[in-house]
Amino acid sequence: MDTSILEDIGLTGVEIKVFLTLLELGSSTAGLIVEKSGLQNAVVHRAFHSLHNKALITYVLEGKIKHYQAIEPKLLLEFLDEKKAKLQKILPELEAKRDLARKKPQAAIFQGGRGIKELLNMMLDTHVKEYRSYGGGQKSDEVLGMHFWERFHKNRVQKGIKAKLLFHQSLEWWGKELMKLKLTEVKATKENFEELTETVICGHRVGIIIWTDNPFGFLIEEELAAKSYMKFFSLLWNQN
Repeated sequence: MDTSILEDIGLTGVEIKVFLTLLELGSSTAGLIVEKSGLQNAVVHRAFHSLHNKALITYVLEGKIKHYQAIEPKLLLEFLDEKKAKLQKILPELEAKRDLARKKPQAAIFQGGRGIKELLNMMLDTHVKEYRSYGGGQKSDEVLGMHFWERFHKNRVQKGIKAKLLFHQSLEWWGKELMKLKLTEVKATKENFEELTETVICGHRVGIIIWTDNPFGFLIEEELAAKSYMKFFSLLWNQN
């Protein structure tokens, strides 16, 4: 049996062992559980206490001796429902804390091809439906590969995010392919932009990527900064 599933719902390794032993034995005393499980007496009693608090075991007194019994396995679903209900009660507070954190300027560094892929995918994780990018060049294709870029832009379109892309002249051929997608406008720069840098703006996020052999990038999460970069992009877009 894959007991890791029971760990996923919040049971410790000892609780799982005691619970499964009770299922096998049925109504049992602590002594039988200690003998069957191989656990120490004090450990078993602590597990009884925590499992009882979680309403996963019950007991009856026969004289002065407690006889323990595990609940029906299907009732574990009710245990999950109770945990879900408790979580739902505090969700508004958790969301409020997250929103507060998002309002604070944040920055992160991403290294290597895998890191840049993560940065770019994070740019699409937004409710804002406008994606802007300028700079970059043939190196971005060499580093990440065309397969990634095809999946990335298909994912963007599926999310309903409209893109305006201002490419270096070396990617003009790729721009023509992208123009076949919905929600996509592409221009090539008239001037010879530095092709090793690329700036991406989406929502309150700004991504700055340096396309070296081992690329690295910066992700800035700050609304005012994003608005500033967006205005600069508009100037470049209208000039090309």
